[in-house]
Amino acid sequence: MKNSAKIVLGIATLWPIVYMCLFFVFMFSMFLWIPQQSSSGGPPVFITALFGLHFFTMLLIFGLIAVYIVNVFRNDRIDNDKKALWAVVIFLGNCIAMPVYWYLYIWKE
Repeated sequence: MKNSAKIVLGIATLWPIVYMCLFFVFMFSMFLWIPQQSSSGGPPVFITALFGLHFFTMLLIFGLIAVYIVNVFRNDRIDNDKKALWAVVIFLGNCIAMPVYWYLYIWKE
């Protein structure tokens, strides 16, 4: 894998963690500055944008899970008895396990 592809995969892997932090900051800040109800009747623009970003992040996580699980079984640097363990760890603890796997087995390749 080229270095540029590794960096793009690393950024995509870190995005869910960054997004989660931004999401919590945004939600807590909404409690501090509750906007006045608008007369337009529709949802505010920032809620619509947040929904789109949230949906994108969920799709990205599903795609990353697939990419990493395929990489686990194609990677010769991982022992055969650890491949199933890595697949389960990536599937269940994806946002925490994927950056660790990326650093150990993709970046240090």
